[in-house]
Amino acid sequence: MGKGATLPAERIQRRIYLLRGQKVMLSTDLAELYGVEPRVLLQAVKRNRTRFPSDFMFQLSRGEFAVLKSQIVISSWGGMRRATPYAFTEQGVAMLSSVLRTRRAIRVNIEIMRAFVRLRRMVISHEEMARRVDALEKKYDAQFKAVFDAIRELMRPPTSPRKAIGFRVEEARAAYRLQRRRRASR
Repeated sequence: MGKGATLPAERIQRRIYLLRGQKVMLSTDLAELYGVEPRVLLQAVKRNRTRFPSDFMFQLSRGEFAVLKSQIVISSWGGMRRATPYAFTEQGVAMLSSVLRTRRAIRVNIEIMRAFVRLRRMVISHEEMARRVDALEKKYDAQFKAVFDAIRELMRPPTSPRKAIGFRVEEARAAYRLQRRRRASR
Protein backbone atom coordinates (compact mmCIF):
# COMPACT_ATOMS: atom_id res chain seq x y z
CA MET A 1 0.00 0.00 0.00
CA GLY A 2 1.66 3.23 -1.16
CA LYS A 3 1.55 6.65 0.47
CA GLY A 4 -1.97 8.02 0.66
CA ALA A 5 -3.42 4.81 -0.77
CA THR A 6 -6.52 3.47 0.90
CA LEU A 7 -7.79 -0.06 1.24
CA PRO A 8 -10.90 -1.01 -0.71
CA ALA A 9 -13.90 -0.99 1.61
CA GLU A 10 -15.02 -4.42 0.39
CA ARG A 11 -11.66 -5.92 1.35
CA ILE A 12 -12.13 -4.75 4.93
CA GLN A 13 -15.86 -5.52 5.16
CA ARG A 14 -15.28 -9.12 4.06
CA ARG A 15 -13.05 -9.55 7.10
CA ILE A 16 -15.60 -8.37 9.65
CA TYR A 17 -17.34 -11.39 11.18
CA LEU A 18 -20.19 -11.81 13.62
CA LEU A 19 -18.98 -13.81 16.63
CA ARG A 20 -20.61 -14.03 20.05
CA GLY A 21 -23.13 -11.43 18.91
CA GLN A 22 -20.44 -8.85 18.07
CA LYS A 23 -18.85 -7.62 14.88
CA VAL A 24 -15.16 -8.51 15.10
CA MET A 25 -11.98 -8.76 13.07
CA LEU A 26 -9.49 -11.58 13.54
CA SER A 27 -5.91 -10.96 14.59
CA THR A 28 -4.66 -12.81 11.49
CA ASP A 29 -6.61 -10.49 9.17
CA LEU A 30 -5.59 -7.38 11.10
CA ALA A 31 -1.93 -8.39 10.98
CA GLU A 32 -2.14 -8.83 7.22
CA LEU A 33 -3.85 -5.44 6.76
CA TYR A 34 -1.32 -3.72 9.03
CA GLY A 35 1.58 -5.41 7.23
CA VAL A 36 2.97 -7.18 10.30
CA GLU A 37 3.21 -10.81 11.35
CA PRO A 38 0.39 -12.07 13.58
CA ARG A 39 2.85 -12.84 16.39
CA VAL A 40 4.15 -9.23 16.29
CA LEU A 41 0.62 -7.87 16.58
CA LEU A 42 -0.17 -10.18 19.52
CA GLN A 43 3.13 -9.33 21.25
CA ALA A 44 2.22 -5.64 21.09
CA VAL A 45 -1.22 -6.42 22.51
CA LYS A 46 0.20 -8.57 25.32
CA ARG A 47 2.68 -5.83 26.28
CA ASN A 48 -0.33 -3.51 26.67
CA ARG A 49 -2.81 -6.03 28.08
CA THR A 50 -4.59 -3.48 30.30
CA ARG A 51 -5.76 -1.63 27.17
CA PHE A 52 -7.62 -4.71 25.90
CA PRO A 53 -10.36 -5.84 28.30
CA SER A 54 -12.55 -8.82 27.38
CA ASP A 55 -15.12 -6.63 25.61
CA PHE A 56 -12.36 -5.29 23.31
CA MET A 57 -10.69 -8.60 22.51
CA PHE A 58 -11.19 -12.32 23.11
CA GLN A 59 -9.59 -15.53 21.91
CA LEU A 60 -11.70 -17.87 19.77
CA SER A 61 -12.40 -21.34 21.11
CA ARG A 62 -11.33 -24.29 18.96
CA GLY A 63 -14.98 -24.92 18.10
CA GLU A 64 -15.61 -21.31 17.05
CA PHE A 65 -12.46 -21.36 14.96
CA ALA A 66 -13.46 -24.63 13.25
CA VAL A 67 -16.93 -23.29 12.44
CA LEU A 68 -15.56 -19.99 11.17
CA LYS A 69 -12.97 -21.75 9.04
CA SER A 70 -15.60 -24.01 7.48
CA GLN A 71 -17.96 -21.09 6.80
CA ILE A 72 -15.45 -18.88 5.03
CA VAL A 73 -13.58 -21.77 3.40
CA ILE A 74 -10.09 -20.40 3.79
CA SER A 75 -7.10 -22.67 3.94
CA SER A 76 -4.56 -19.84 4.05
CA TRP A 77 -4.49 -20.03 7.85
CA GLY A 78 -2.23 -23.01 7.38
CA GLY A 79 -2.33 -26.48 8.79
CA MET A 80 -2.03 -27.00 12.52
CA ARG A 81 -1.96 -23.88 14.68
CA ARG A 82 -0.75 -23.81 18.24
CA ALA A 83 -3.37 -21.26 19.27
CA THR A 84 -6.61 -19.97 17.85
CA PRO A 85 -6.69 -16.36 16.64
CA TYR A 86 -7.94 -13.45 18.70
CA ALA A 87 -11.05 -11.49 17.77
CA PHE A 88 -11.03 -7.70 18.16
CA THR A 89 -14.25 -5.74 18.52
CA GLU A 90 -14.57 -2.25 17.04
CA GLN A 91 -13.24 -0.76 20.26
CA GLY A 92 -10.35 -3.24 20.27
CA VAL A 93 -9.41 -2.28 16.72
CA ALA A 94 -9.50 1.39 17.72
CA MET A 95 -7.21 0.60 20.68
CA LEU A 96 -4.76 -1.13 18.32
CA SER A 97 -3.97 2.26 16.78
CA SER A 98 -2.47 3.34 20.11
CA VAL A 99 -0.37 0.17 20.30
CA LEU A 100 0.79 -0.02 16.67
CA ARG A 101 2.14 3.40 15.81
CA THR A 102 3.29 2.97 12.20
CA ARG A 103 1.85 5.22 9.51
CA ARG A 104 0.41 2.23 7.70
CA ALA A 105 -1.31 1.06 10.90
CA ILE A 106 -2.87 4.48 11.36
CA ARG A 107 -4.14 4.63 7.73
CA VAL A 108 -5.48 1.08 7.89
CA ASN A 109 -7.13 1.78 11.24
CA ILE A 110 -8.95 4.80 9.81
CA GLU A 111 -10.29 2.67 6.95
CA ILE A 112 -11.37 -0.08 9.35
CA MET A 113 -13.25 2.43 11.51
CA ARG A 114 -14.99 3.74 8.39
CA ALA A 115 -15.98 0.17 7.45
CA PHE A 116 -17.51 -0.40 10.89
CA VAL A 117 -19.46 2.86 10.56
CA ARG A 118 -20.73 1.87 7.09
CA LEU A 119 -21.91 -1.49 8.41
CA ARG A 120 -23.68 0.20 11.31
CA ARG A 121 -25.43 2.62 8.92
CA MET A 122 -26.57 -0.27 6.70
CA VAL A 123 -28.07 -2.08 9.68
CA ILE A 124 -29.87 1.08 10.79
CA SER A 125 -31.23 1.76 7.28
CA HIS A 126 -32.53 -1.82 7.00
CA GLU A 127 -34.25 -1.52 10.39
CA GLU A 128 -35.79 1.81 9.34
CA MET A 129 -37.05 0.31 6.07
CA ALA A 130 -38.61 -2.62 7.94
CA ARG A 131 -40.40 -0.19 10.27
CA ARG A 132 -41.74 1.77 7.28
CA VAL A 133 -43.04 -1.36 5.57
CA ASP A 134 -44.76 -2.43 8.79
CA ALA A 135 -46.34 1.02 9.11
CA LEU A 136 -47.56 0.97 5.50
CA GLU A 137 -48.96 -2.50 5.95
CA LYS A 138 -50.92 -1.41 9.03
CA LYS A 139 -52.07 1.81 7.35
CA TYR A 140 -53.34 0.23 4.15
CA ASP A 141 -54.68 -3.06 5.49
CA ALA A 142 -58.23 -1.72 5.67
CA GLN A 143 -58.12 -0.22 2.18
CA PHE A 144 -56.76 -3.38 0.60
CA LYS A 145 -59.05 -5.72 2.53
CA ALA A 146 -61.45 -5.84 -0.42
CA VAL A 147 -58.60 -6.72 -2.77
CA PHE A 148 -57.32 -9.46 -0.48
CA ASP A 149 -60.87 -10.81 -0.07
CA ALA A 150 -61.33 -10.91 -3.85
CA ILE A 151 -58.04 -12.73 -4.29
CA ARG A 152 -59.02 -15.26 -1.63
CA GLU A 153 -62.38 -15.77 -3.37
CA LEU A 154 -60.62 -16.47 -6.66
CA MET A 155 -58.31 -18.93 -4.95
CA ARG A 156 -61.20 -20.86 -3.35
CA PRO A 157 -62.07 -24.10 -5.20
CA PRO A 158 -65.43 -24.12 -7.02
CA THR A 159 -68.38 -25.49 -5.07
CA SER A 160 -70.56 -26.72 -7.99
CA PRO A 161 -69.57 -29.85 -9.94
CA ARG A 162 -68.00 -29.17 -13.28
CA LYS A 163 -69.55 -30.24 -16.55
CA ALA A 164 -67.72 -32.95 -18.40
CA ILE A 165 -65.59 -31.86 -21.29
CA GLY A 166 -65.88 -33.69 -24.61
CA PHE A 167 -68.77 -35.41 -26.40
CA ARG A 168 -70.94 -38.46 -25.79
CA VAL A 169 -72.06 -41.00 -28.35
CA GLU A 170 -75.70 -41.69 -27.72
CA GLU A 171 -76.25 -44.16 -30.58
CA ALA A 172 -76.39 -47.82 -29.74
CA ARG A 173 -74.27 -48.69 -32.69
CA ALA A 174 -72.55 -46.59 -35.30
CA ALA A 175 -74.47 -46.68 -38.58
CA TYR A 176 -71.39 -46.47 -40.78
CA ARG A 177 -70.15 -49.89 -39.70
CA LEU A 178 -73.30 -51.50 -40.90
CA GLN A 179 -72.89 -49.96 -44.32
CA ARG A 180 -69.35 -51.31 -44.66
CA ARG A 181 -70.48 -54.84 -43.97
CA ARG A 182 -73.16 -54.61 -46.63
CA ARG A 183 -70.64 -53.35 -49.21
CA ALA A 184 -68.23 -56.14 -48.37
CA SER A 185 -70.93 -58.79 -48.82
CA ARG A 186 -71.86 -57.60 -52.33
